[in-house]
Amino acid sequence: MRPAVGAGVADSPAARPPVTVPEEDVIGPIERGLRVNEQIRISPVRVINAEGVMLGVMPTNKALEAAREAGMDLVEGAPNERPPVCKIIDYGKFKYTQKKRLTKQKQHQVQIKEIRVRPKTGDHDIEVKVKRAKEFLEGKDKVLVNVLFRGRELAHIDEGRRVMNEVLQALEDVGKLEKTPSMEGRRMTAILAPKASASAS
Repeated sequence: MRPAVGAGVADSPAARPPVTVPEEDVIGPIERGLRVNEQIRISPVRVINAEGVMLGVMPTNKALEAAREAGMDLVEGAPNERPPVCKIIDYGKFKYTQKKRLTKQKQHQVQIKEIRVRPKTGDHDIEVKVKRAKEFLEGKDKVLVNVLFRGRELAHIDEGRRVMNEVLQALEDVGKLEKTPSMEGRRMTAILAPKASASAS
């Protein structure tokens, strides 16, 4: 009779047909202190293989055996489920990947840095501003370029545009134009975003 074959899985509310489960849905951050291999004492467990495919419910020793045959580890990812959900993975590689991901998340949030120039800013001062903007872009921040006009300088917008173009051309190897130059009141603004290759150069 067939009912006995799937009984272990069918009587669980979490039962479902074979499905690929994303790793992050099963195993949380490494800070949780996950149980690995022989540390998993509850039996049976629901097992997901290294490809993310649900294998179903099986005795823990059988799950450990499957993990060893794959040259990997059995890691308990959802201990509060009944039965607990475990995944067959390379635990050392998993810890490294998670740590790298967490470090990257904490490491940098994109900010918009600003540089200001004037229509009559000298070449040396422009070089200094450009150098600073390059540092911002290589640090994966965006750069807001502001050309400020004061008093009668508004009568010389072309001179301001020349300075803006000079700055943008000097930064084209590390930045891509996200907002084209436009007048906003007494200032001409443009925004540069870091190029993907900027951090690698």
